[in-house]
Order: sequence, then structure tokens, then C-alpha cells
Amino acid sequence: MARFIFITGGVVSSLGKGLASAALGSLLQARGFTVRLRKLDPYLNVDPGTMSPFEHGEVFVTDDGAETDLDLGHYERFTGVAARKTDSVSSGRIYQNVLDKERRGDYLGKTIQVIPHVTNEIKDFISIGEDEVDFMLCEIGGTVGDIEGLPFFEAIRQFSQDKPRGQCIFMHLTLLPWLAASGELKTKPTQHSVKELRSIGLQPDILVCRSEHPIPEKEREKIALFCNVRPEAVIPAYDLKSIYEAPLAYHEQGLDQAVLDAFQISPAPRPDLARWQDVYDRIHNTDGEVNIAIVGKYTQLEDAYKSIKEALTHGGMANRIKVNVEWVDAEIFDHEDAAPHLEGYHAILVPGGFGERGTEGKIKAAQFARERKIPYLGICLGMQMAVIEAARNLAGLETAGSEEFDHEAGKRRFEPVVYHLKEWVQGNHAVQRKVDDDKGGTMRLGAYTAALADGSKVAEVYGDTSIEERHRHRYEVDVKYRKKLEECGLSFSGMSPDGRLPEIVEVKDHPWFIGVQFHPELKSKPFDPHPLFRDFVRAARDVSRLV
Repeated sequence: MARFIFITGGVVSSLGKGLASAALGSLLQARGFTVRLRKLDPYLNVDPGTMSPFEHGEVFVTDDGAETDLDLGHYERFTGVAARKTDSVSSGRIYQNVLDKERRGDYLGKTIQVIPHVTNEIKDFISIGEDEVDFMLCEIGGTVGDIEGLPFFEAIRQFSQDKPRGQCIFMHLTLLPWLAASGELKTKPTQHSVKELRSIGLQPDILVCRSEHPIPEKEREKIALFCNVRPEAVIPAYDLKSIYEAPLAYHEQGLDQAVLDAFQISPAPRPDLARWQDVYDRIHNTDGEVNIAIVGKYTQLEDAYKSIKEALTHGGMANRIKVNVEWVDAEIFDHEDAAPHLEGYHAILVPGGFGERGTEGKIKAAQFARERKIPYLGICLGMQMAVIEAARNLAGLETAGSEEFDHEAGKRRFEPVVYHLKEWVQGNHAVQRKVDDDKGGTMRLGAYTAALADGSKVAEVYGDTSIEERHRHRYEVDVKYRKKLEECGLSFSGMSPDGRLPEIVEVKDHPWFIGVQFHPELKSKPFDPHPLFRDFVRAARDVSRLV
């Protein structure tokens, strides 16, 4: 039977609950326990799949095809435990489930209310898989006091009462602001946040206090006294140079020990932190650096490409190279030469995206990388743009484009080298989609197998000819153009097992030019870098040493 840790936040949002949860999970693993982490989000979207990246950052996709919050990426990167559909839920999904049951008559004519029906649905979700692990860490999105989060707070209050005493604890993350004028750390916002939490029946066992300045022992004792927690359970959380320092930093401040003490687990197993000490060493002891341009359309918000940035960091760790990421807005050179904007970079990455905005700039970025022999990695839309570039400039298809960008029926501007995917095989059955289907959850989502060509660059990189990667897209490169493009030097080196869907393309006479239809960044970890990112950074390093 799992022990449950509920992580809540207060004072302000974006304090790092997801990172704290992930770091704690990794520390419990280091002590020999098994963990699973899940996220409960209070927004009314069924999932974040239809949200703009500017609204909510990237969408993290699981092997089983769930579109989830980016915090699940932190969970996977820090623990190595593959997330599942049952590890992410929103208010929208909860209410949808309740209303579906009401329509079926499952409630036998009762009046449906937030308590007990919505809270029971939340508790049922929390309980999924509780017999599989030693610890279940559940992060509640938003901050205490948000009206939309109240059903979740009430549900975890009930849940803790339903379980035997000592099986659930609460960890609350707050902010200690620094007032420069008076030269003081202020504890009052934390006191008010805990007071708000206690007013709805939740008493935190552990307080994690974010601060830009050291927290004096006197202030820790004050927080403990006024918030009704033990002094050793007030854990400082300071700003770090790298998020991958968090497990060691939290261990040094006693977070994992405080959790075990709260559960009265004694004697506590000694932690094995060798994995995180190696990660720390690889971050801080590098041999050179590379400059990599990410040419995208959501560059104003780095969280839109969170997993890509982290995967590049992992690739740097594998090569003991510092990776300097520069964000380049693709729209800048939609109508001008790309060269002045891309000169000096050791590699170029074009990530995924939706819609036509910025695509001509991405095509120019692919052309620049191909012609200048600069390492290029195109992901999802980045692969499609590389194929369109080759079709236009190598195969003579001057109007090559994508159906995604032809908005007016009967007035086609492009020859559709990329088309709307209407049917594909998932497992043992065929999936069918229409152009006018609902947008939510209708893409090709989750893990699919790809077969790699013998002797190809990607087969060399992976060290295998059969791989499984996560997808999130509704447009595909049309395989009917394969022969014409391969005659021009663009090799289709990875295909779906049935040979119908191109998964990977590469330029034959190029040092490193690869486009992939899937999202390899989602499976990369600091202690297990993804092969494509590891080799991409290596290629960038080789270029940097030639300059």
C-alpha cells in the first residue's frame, strides 16, 4: 500500500512545485523506494492539448498517448519512471467523467454535487495504482486560495481521512520575499498561505520555502512556530544554476529525511546519490561549448520548448560540452535572408509547431543548414519543413507545401507534399480521422514503432534498426514523393512498420542532417541522454572545433 505525499503551493504561482516533486521522487528512489508522480490541474480544459504554448508551455506526451502538463516531463526526467494517462488529470476531465456517469444513470437519480460526487471522482483518480509503488506523490496545480482548486483540496483532505493514520502527509511550497529597502526576509506571506490551507482542513507537515537569500535559523524557527510545523521540517529552497542540482540541494537541506520522519520510517535507508553526483559533475566540468540556434515560433516563452532545451542539456552532459541555446524567431526571416541571423551557430534545430506562421523562415533555416553543411535536427514540423525545402530546391517542386497551410477550399496554393493524416494503424486496429473532427485528442499520439534502414545515419546513432518514439501530429509527409526526393539526395531512412508513413529523413551528402516526425526530446533524461541529442551535440562540437 502506497504512502501518499500531497504537494501544494502558496503565495505565488511558478515557484517550482513540479521540480520539487520530481527532486523528492528521485531522492526517495535513491533510498531504495519505488515512486510514481501525478499532477492534478484545476483548469477546465480536458487536457492541455488544445492550449496555445503561450498559455501553458509545452504539452508533454506519454507513451500511451496522453497530452499532459509539462511537469510530467520533470517527473520522467528526474525519476526515469514513464508517465501514464493516469498520472495527469484536470478539473475538465473530472467533471466530464462525472457528467458522463450522470447521463448513463450511474448515480441512480441522485442530485449531483461537488461534494461528494466530484471529490469522490478525484479520490478514485488518486487511488489508481496505489498498490504498485511505495510512494505516490500528487502535485496540486495552482495555489491555495484559488477558487477552481477547492474541489481538489477538499478531495485530498477527505482522502487523508479515509486512509489509516500516518499514510498521507502534506508538503506546502511557499515564497519568502526579500525586501531590499529593509534588508529583510518576510515570513508573513508564508504564514498567511498556511493559514489559508489550514482553514480548509489541511495542515502541512513540511514547508518548502523558496528564497533568493539564506534563511537565518531564527526565521526558520519563527516559521515553524507560527505555521505549526517542526523546525527541521522547514526546508529552504534556494535558486540554483541548474535544475539538476535540485536533488543534491534538497538532500543537503534535509527534505527527504523530513519526509521519512513525517512517515515515521526509521531507521531510514541510506541514500545512494552517485547518479546525481555524476550529473552534477558533468554540468560543472565541461570541455568547451557550442552555440545552437532553435528556430521556432514560440520563442518568447522558453517553456514552449522545455523538453527540447533539457534534451540539448542532456546531450551536452553526454559530451561534457556546455550547450548555449539561442532562441531565433522564425518570422524574422520569413521575408528576408536567413544567413545574417544564423551565421556563427554550430548547429540548428527546428522544433514542432502548428499553423503557417513562421514556416517560411523554418524552411529557410533548413536550406541554410543543408547548403552550409551545418548540423540540423528537425522535429515534427521541423522535419516537414526540411522535406518541403528539399522538394522546392532540389526536386523542382516549386509550389511544394502542406495541406495545413491551404485554408481556402478550391484555391490551393501548394502542392501537398505534407498532407492531413486520415488513417493509421495503432496497435492492432486502424484509426480514422476527418479534417473537421474535434481538435482535442485527435492527433496521432503516443509511442509508435519505426523501422530504420540498414547503414543509415540514424541506425548508427541509435545502434538499432527498430525504435519506439512518441508522436503528436496530424499531418504527415506524403510517401508518394519518396522516390523523387531520394533521387535528389533526401533519404527516407525511417518508416512505419507498414511502410506507409515516413518517420525519419536524412541528407546523404551532409555531415549531420536529420529530420524526425516524432518527438525524441520527450524521452531524454540527464542520466540517460537521448541518442539523437547526444549525437547532435557531438556533431555541433565537431563543427565548433573546426572554426
